[in-house]
Amino acid sequence: MAEGISAPGGVMSIERLPRRTTAHSAFWMMVRRVTVLAACVDVALFCFFLAVGSPILAWINVISVSLYLVAYRLLQQRRNRAALILIWTEVLGHAVLGTLLTGWGAGFNYYLLMFIPAIMVSGNWRTVVPPLLVLFAAYVGLHEVSRFYGALEPLGATALTVLYVFNISVFFAMASSTARFYYAMVRKTEGKLRDLATRDTLTGLFNRRHLMELAHVERRRADHEDVPLSLVIADIDDFKQINDRLGHDAGDLVLRQVGEALRESCRSHDTVARWGGEEFLFLLPQTSAEAARDFAERVRRAVEALGIGPDAQSFHCTVSLGVATLDADESLEEAIGRADHALYRSKAEGRNRVTAATLEADVALGQDSAQVIDLHPEATGLDGGPEDRPRPGGVPLAG
Repeated sequence: MAEGISAPGGVMSIERLPRRTTAHSAFWMMVRRVTVLAACVDVALFCFFLAVGSPILAWINVISVSLYLVAYRLLQQRRNRAALILIWTEVLGHAVLGTLLTGWGAGFNYYLLMFIPAIMVSGNWRTVVPPLLVLFAAYVGLHEVSRFYGALEPLGATALTVLYVFNISVFFAMASSTARFYYAMVRKTEGKLRDLATRDTLTGLFNRRHLMELAHVERRRADHEDVPLSLVIADIDDFKQINDRLGHDAGDLVLRQVGEALRESCRSHDTVARWGGEEFLFLLPQTSAEAARDFAERVRRAVEALGIGPDAQSFHCTVSLGVATLDADESLEEAIGRADHALYRSKAEGRNRVTAATLEADVALGQDSAQVIDLHPEATGLDGGPEDRPRPGGVPLAG
C-alpha cells in the first residue's frame, strides 16, 4: 500500500531531470518496482482483513491495488508525472483511512512520514518548508482526530498487534531501501566526477595531473623501500600525417586503440596516462632500467602489430619510446625530461624504436647522452611531415 511513496523525489524535481540521465532512469526503475511491491502488500492486507472479518478494510485494499495497476500502466507509457501523483494520492488516502478506521496503534500513520524524503529532494528550502509544515500539521491533526474519535472499525488486540508489526516492518524496509538508493546514486555520481577529474575522456586513460599525483606517491614509496622507479614516454609516430591523410576521426580512433593497447601492456602495478596530444607516459614501480627497456620494447611490438579500424580497411601505426629510471637525487620532472630527451633521439634515429636515457643526460643543454636500441624497423608509408618531432620516417599502412 503505502510503499508507493518510497520512491522519493518531488514531482517537479524529477520531471526537470534530463530524460536520459542515469539518476533519472534509475529513479523511475525504482518507482516501477515499488509500485509492484506496493500492490503485493495491498493484496496481503486484503487477505488479512478478510481473515479478521473486516470487509470494508479489505475492499479499500482492492481499490488501492487497482490504483497501483493504473499507475504502473502510466509508467509504462512514460506518463511519469500522472503516475507519481496517483501513487502519492493512494498513499495519502490509504494512510488516513487506515488510521481513522483501525486507530493510531495500527501504524498506518508511519506511511505519511515517507513524504519527508520526497519533499526534501524536491527543491531548495524556500520550496520545501511549506509542504513540510503542511505534512506536520496533517500528521498531528490526524493523531488528534484519531485520539478523539477512536477506531471507527476496531480490530481485536491480536489482529491490531499483527497489523502494527506488519506496517512498521514495511515502513522500515521502504525507508531503508530509499536511503540505500540515494546512497548508491551519490556513490555513482562521485565515481563519475572522479573519472572526469582523473581520466582522459577520449582514451579512458588517466590524465597528466592524476599521473603526477600517483608518481609522487610512488616516488616516496621507492625512496622509503629503496626500490627502482622507471618512466617510459611513448609517442605515436607521424600522428599529424594520420590526421591529414585519414581525417581526425581516424586520429581519434588511433588514440583510443593505441591507448587500449598500452593499457593492456601494463602489469597490475603499472600506470599509463595520456600525457598530452599523442604522447603517453608509463609509471613503472619496482622496475629497473633493464626491465623498463624490455617493457618498452614489448609495448613497441604490441603497437606495431595493432590493426587500426575494421579488418578490411585496417592500417598500422608505430610508436617511439624513451626510457628513464629515477636517480635518488633527481626530481620526477628531471627524470621525465630525460625520458623525453630519449624519445627525441628515437624520433631522430628513424622512429619505431626504444631509447634509454643515461643519468648524465642534460636535457636543458640538449646534451646527447641517450642510448638508442636499434630495432631495425622497416619504415615505409607516408612521407615525413612537420608534426610531433620532425624527423624522417613514416607510418606503415596496410590495406
